Amino acid sequence: MKKILLAGKLNGVVNGINKYLSSYFHVQLCSENAGVLEGMLKIVNPDLVLISLIGAYDIDTSIFFMLSDKYTQIPVLTIGTKEECGAFLKYYEDSQFENLIRPVENKMIMDAICRRLGLDEENVEREAEAERKEQGTKKRILVVDDNGTALRTMKAMLEDTYEVALAISGAQAMTSIGKKRPHLILLDYEMPVCDGKMTLEMIRADEEMKDIPVIFLTAVNDRANIEAVLKLRPAGYFLKPPVKDRLIMEIDKVLQEIYG
Repeated sequence: MKKILLAGKLNGVVNGINKYLSSYFHVQLCSENAGVLEGMLKIVNPDLVLISLIGAYDIDTSIFFMLSDKYTQIPVLTIGTKEECGAFLKYYEDSQFENLIRPVENKMIMDAICRRLGLDEENVEREAEAERKEQGTKKRILVVDDNGTALRTMKAMLEDTYEVALAISGAQAMTSIGKKRPHLILLDYEMPVCDGKMTLEMIRADEEMKDIPVIFLTAVNDRANIEAVLKLRPAGYFLKPPVKDRLIMEIDKVLQEIYG
């Protein structure tokens, strides 16, 4: 499956687009903040970027300069009304950017993506169906870490065994969980703004998420830190960087205990 980075304010329209496209592509949600977007570009390495301009009158216009300067090989589609798009069309650079005027049906978005990526839509549907059958046998693991290098390493370590989703912050983790519930979460304990403890508290405060097992990843190896982690009663914890075989063994153990 091709990879789509979907950026924009989270709302009903974006959720609908995400749900539709996720049947055919690997879709990663992202905020329209330039720093976050660039971080996710490095982690996901998408084949196409789709930007929702819905309600984004205050969007960070530097994202257009960044995409046209550093990521010229990635086609960019934007979606918005004529009024929403009008403020940003002046930043578009040559054929890399294309705008779709709302209201636009999901099928039209699909057609535009396939055209920009040179894909045959029937082949996309066949490949998506084959991958859905394969993924149906894999457990979904959400990895949460503010370090892009750590996320890439964990993805490479786990993706042959599990379906792997990524989040670069606690807030993005909550969005990802709401989009598709993971079977287990690997959560970095030391993150800025919303750290692992706060993220776990948000997960446990939500009735639909509270039973998801969480394994902490921590880079601080001292008694006080370990005791603080264990007080939160996670399903487990690992010192970073984890050893692949030991981590997979622990994940499988927790998954077996929870899901049988």
